[in-house]
Amino acid sequence: MLARMCELLRGVVDEVNVVAPAEKYLSIRVKSVVDLWPGEGPLGGIVTALLNTRKSDPQCEWNLIVGCDMPFLTREWLAYLAESALKSSAKVVLPHSAHGPEPLCACYRTDAGPALRAVFERGVRKVTDALKQVKREVLDEEDWKRFDSAGRLFWNMNTAADFEEVRRVWEAERA
Repeated sequence: MLARMCELLRGVVDEVNVVAPAEKYLSIRVKSVVDLWPGEGPLGGIVTALLNTRKSDPQCEWNLIVGCDMPFLTREWLAYLAESALKSSAKVVLPHSAHGPEPLCACYRTDAGPALRAVFERGVRKVTDALKQVKREVLDEEDWKRFDSAGRLFWNMNTAADFEEVRRVWEAERA
């Protein structure tokens, strides 16, 4: 899944990095950024990514951040999301699905890093709670539905059963 996601992202962004507990993804030829707060959840990973970009590429204005467990994301949707961010004055541009905000498929301004870090350091771990502290632009169903006629765009895998379901869908689509 990680290799697939990296390949998908390479069609949309200039550089792909993986935030992980250690540099362990060298075999798929992707830059690994060591998570500053391993085991503390996605918010720590997001803040790590933003701070890393701010340090390594100060001219980079936006970060497209996605979870690697979203097998039905498409290049077309991600390109639309990135284009929407480039037109926005918000700090975060994120879709809102039937399940709520989708902060692990969103664009974050690099300069949002310090504000999100401050929230994180106050003990907040839920990404959606942290995002209340920054200006957001929401892309609703009207924006993303044309990229997702089957209703799976933001679906993620959390279990072995989820993985098997994804494989079943992929195999059915290839047939």
